[in-house]
Amino acid sequence: MLIDSHCHLDFPDFASDLPGVIARAREAGVGGMLTISTRVAKAATYRAIAEAHPEVWFTVGTHPDGAGEEPDTPPETIAALADHPRCVGIGEAGLDYHYPDGAPAAVQEGVLRAHIEASRLAGLPLVIHARDADEHMERVLTQEMARAPFRAVLHCFSSGGRLAEVGVEIGLFVSFSGIVTFRRSHELREIARKVPRDRILVETDAPFLAPEPHRGRTNEPAYTAHTARSLAATLAVSEEEFARITTTNFFRLFDRARAGEA
Repeated sequence: MLIDSHCHLDFPDFASDLPGVIARAREAGVGGMLTISTRVAKAATYRAIAEAHPEVWFTVGTHPDGAGEEPDTPPETIAALADHPRCVGIGEAGLDYHYPDGAPAAVQEGVLRAHIEASRLAGLPLVIHARDADEHMERVLTQEMARAPFRAVLHCFSSGGRLAEVGVEIGLFVSFSGIVTFRRSHELREIARKVPRDRILVETDAPFLAPEPHRGRTNEPAYTAHTARSLAATLAVSEEEFARITTTNFFRLFDRARAGEA
């Protein structure tokens, strides 16, 4: 069984056919999906999806694109909203400097640090979004890990090798999306080869970043199988072994999910 460790099932792309999306995922061998929060204010939406579909877990958090909308949510509030058996993580939160009109860096950093504290309070792993912010992200993560430990995954990894190395050194997991299947993603595949087998995860980030051969279309959890196939080849392991590795890693990191495995 594969697990899609990061998707967005609340997005409008899936509103008209969510049962079909989940059914197609199961047919493709994807037995579990983690739907990821982008706004704390929408926690009830994510909870409802997970309660309605036993294959789905959820997180609570604020994406850096929304940091300006939710700049001051206390860690205690986030942790309290995560107190649900189907909630297995905090986030996604992080730093994203790709768009010039995004929230100021100081605001994004403050929200990220609040989510790190929420992760500690809840005892749940943090889902980290990092885009065009490698040095700043490295600084925040190493400072916070030195202050008090927390668990986390660098999701949809597309940063430089240095951030992956630092993440692994401080105990983080690294998750790869359909980007790794793209023809020109040679450097990313090389980074994937260097990630320890017990720290690697696979995801779609659906509805974004559909892997080959579906690139340019709406992504969905069923396409985890394509990314897994590409990563298995990159790591020179069988598809069955890669599924075993990544599913085991998922339940090690998101350990609350073990109580109700899909």
